[in-house]
Order: sequence, then C-alpha cells, then structure tokens
Amino acid sequence: MLNFKKNSIFSHHKERDEEYQEQEVQGGILAVWGSPGSGKTVTAVKLAKFLADKKHNVVLLLCDMMAPMMPCICPPSELQSEHSLGSILAAAHVSELLIKHNLVTLKRHSHLTLLGMKKGENEYSYPPYSEVQAKELLYGLREVAPFIVVDCGSYIANDILSAVALLEADNVLRLANADLKSVSYLSSQLPLLHDSKWDADKQYKVAANVKPQQAGEQVGQALGSVSFTVPHSSELEEQYLAGNLLADLSLKDSRQFRKEIEKIAKEVFGC
Repeated sequence: MLNFKKNSIFSHHKERDEEYQEQEVQGGILAVWGSPGSGKTVTAVKLAKFLADKKHNVVLLLCDMMAPMMPCICPPSELQSEHSLGSILAAAHVSELLIKHNLVTLKRHSHLTLLGMKKGENEYSYPPYSEVQAKELLYGLREVAPFIVVDCGSYIANDILSAVALLEADNVLRLANADLKSVSYLSSQLPLLHDSKWDADKQYKVAANVKPQQAGEQVGQALGSVSFTVPHSSELEEQYLAGNLLADLSLKDSRQFRKEIEKIAKEVFGC
C-alpha cells in the first residue's frame, strides 16, 4: 500500500519535464474517476467512442486490474488483436514502441484503440510495477495519440496507475451518484488528493447516472454545484450488462445522455 505521508505517489510536482511543457498538445489526457458504481467506465467508453466517431485517434486506457474492464467494452469477436496492459507495465522501461505493439485494435473502429487487462487476469498476473512505469506509459501515450481517455479505478490508494493518471491528466471528470454512499466515498478519498496539492482547477464535478426522481434539488443537496449531469439510460445499462458499450445509442431514453457526452467533449477537448 502506498504511504500518503512520506514518499507518496501523490507528492507530485506540477512541473513536468521541459519536453512536455513545450509541446502544444491537441486533445490531451482526460482521467475519469469517481465513486464505485458511478459509471466511470461507461462514461469513459462513450467519450472515447464519440471522439473516434469524429475521426480523432483515441486511446482508451482501462486501469482496473481487480476487475478487468476489457470484456465489458465489446464482444471478443470485435477485437483485431489481444494484448494486455500488464505486458507494458511489467517492462523495466516503457517505450513508445512497446506501447504501440500492445495496443488492442478493433475491427469496426479504426480510430479507437484499447489498453487494459484481459479477462481472467488480475494485479498478480504480472510483476509489480512502479510510479516510473506508470508515468512512462502516460508520457508515451501522448506521443501515440492526441486523445487519451483514462478509466481510473475508484480505490486510488492501491492503484498506482490510476493515481498517476489523476495527477498527470490535463483534465479530470469526478463522477458521483446523488446518494449518501458516493458523498461518503468522496469525503474519504479527496483528502488523499488534497494533501498532495492536487490541481482543483482541472476537475469537473459530474452527477452521474441520475434518475428522474433525483434530478434538481436532490443532486444539489448531495453533491453541490456540478459541471455536468449525466442521466440514467436503460439502453446504456443493457449495453453494459451485455458487454457491448461500443454499440450506438439510438433509443429516446438515451438522447439526453448523448447530449451530455457531447457537452463534455466540447468543454474538455474542444470537439
């Protein structure tokens, strides 16, 4: 477990290497993080798909090693290749060439690639990695594609890659359900980031999976002011349960969800 008081991964200096400070980044890294069950993966996938549908090259990085999300994205038959994020992080040095070799490509989405753990793998399937490999991965991804969407795990204390992504990202979506459990979760986790002088200016608070009866006053009472409100969609829930999140959303009940994804993409990426 990481030590948050000394030698912590969150003892982060905002200054990046001069090489990265001088680059004019088009797009950048967006980290999607929040309370368990708030819809992080769903939001990250739909944002990545929206960008890819607009012919932008996108890498979707799936950080969760306890419950690999790759099987939830699309059927195995849609994958052109089968590689694992673990193979990258297990290397002593993460190079751009290594990243490119392990990208998972898709048959029907030429502008979208995936990186994540495969079905049946877990955090013990590969040797332990460090903050160094995690940073090298994110720096390398900036060279590989102009748009990187990171689906972070909720429990950042034990997840080096998600923690590094939150610190290195250009913007962060912080998702929460409008309920007491989500509020309690964020209350317990945010001090870890606050102590590290996490850049609050790059965060967008998102009310996620909001049902009709929760709209308006309840969201405000639970979460305070939010930048975006992502509504519940039964069609989206069915896609998630079927492991087919790259499918299009076409039903009426998904209309507002699609509009909110477009708003997020425009605000964060200028698309």
